[in-house]
Order: sequence, then C-alpha cells, then structure tokens
Amino acid sequence: MAEKFKIRKGDKVVVITGRDRGKEGEVLKVLRDERRAVVSGVQIAKHHTKPGRGSAGGIVDKEAAIHISNLAVRDPKDNKPTKVGFKVLADGRKVRFARKSGEVIDA
Repeated sequence: MAEKFKIRKGDKVVVITGRDRGKEGEVLKVLRDERRAVVSGVQIAKHHTKPGRGSAGGIVDKEAAIHISNLAVRDPKDNKPTKVGFKVLADGRKVRFARKSGEVIDA
C-alpha cells in the first residue's frame, strides 16, 4: 500500500533543496508509489518527441517529478516554508494546519 503524504494536489509548495531551491509552484500530481510530486515550473526537463499524427516533433519543456522530501508547503500567512500538522476542529472536521502560524491550509 502506498504511503500517505502531507502534501496534496493543489498545494502551494516551496522547493527547499536541490537545483531548483527557492522556486515555488503548485502541485499538479502526487506519485505516491514513487514518493514524488510534479510541481508547475519546477524540475523542468527537455523531452524529445517524434512527429506523429496531429503533432509536430521537437524538443518540449516538461515538468519532471521531484522527491517529496525536497518540498515544503507554503504558509498561507507569510508565504514561507512550513511543516504541516493535523487537528480536529470544534465541528468535528479534521484539517491540516501550518505549524509556524497555526493557520488552516485550504486545498
């Protein structure tokens, strides 16, 4: 069974290490089996494509997957990287919150 992560599709994240350190983007896809995520504008790779029906060939820039440990969720209050925690609200909903500011993370 695949592991659960605190980073989800649609989250605003910051790259905390690697060649794209400091870049920010939105999570497009989470690959749970590989422990990776695809983030818009991060880890750009050149993809060589052959011409085919309805498409011209060439070199296309495409987002590659980045390891989940190299990402941190952006705090909704001050836009800095933060850890994520879980808490249960008074109405019984379980929500994620930013550990730095205590703000609830909407996704």
